[in-house]
Amino acid sequence: MLKSDPLSVVITGANRGIGLAMAEVFARRGDRVFAICRSSSEALNTLQNECDVTVVDGIDVATAEGITALQQALDNVVVDLLVNNAGILRDESLQNFNPEQIEQQFRVNALAPLSICQALQGNLRSGSKIALITSRMGSIADNGSGGRYGYRMSKAALNAAAMSLSKDLYHQGIAVGIYHPGYVQTDMVEGRGDISAQVAAQRLVGLMDDLSLLDSGVFRHSNGEVLPW
Repeated sequence: MLKSDPLSVVITGANRGIGLAMAEVFARRGDRVFAICRSSSEALNTLQNECDVTVVDGIDVATAEGITALQQALDNVVVDLLVNNAGILRDESLQNFNPEQIEQQFRVNALAPLSICQALQGNLRSGSKIALITSRMGSIADNGSGGRYGYRMSKAALNAAAMSLSKDLYHQGIAVGIYHPGYVQTDMVEGRGDISAQVAAQRLVGLMDDLSLLDSGVFRHSNGEVLPW
């Protein structure tokens, strides 16, 4: 499949932030985008009106019902690129401990992407790609500040799942990319960050374009740097 060929791209968490920015990059270059979200946004609706974008809202990827609804919405759709982007960030410490909040992050950040990959196996083919938007906060070697227990643990779990996916899907010809977008100015971090969602999206799309079985399972920063586990 040539990079110039139009792709069929599925993106979760596509109503805002990095997900929306990636949807716009893909859509405006001529790819067909399925934008998955719990509720749409004005910006995503505008993009749908201007490009080949199908908004699939009402999908809570943290629930079995949401995964089933997503599977039904994409019935008979061949997916060239599946981008698991949806995620949440909460804050816990030893002094402010919240097990329920930690479990919620595991469901959204780790279990949901794996469940989506499992549910959409029939939509993938040899040459398809899976991208998982994770975080360097899931790196054990890179943890220099502690805290953020639920987010760090859930992203480390996602990284482990992504590596297993890269092994399990290799002989089916499906490559898996594991990407830290950078410190991005989104609502998740209340606008803090050192790059915009648009810059992160351009970088990530470039990495996904270049992804092959040769570098399947590699954990990368959006700037191309290989990150430690």
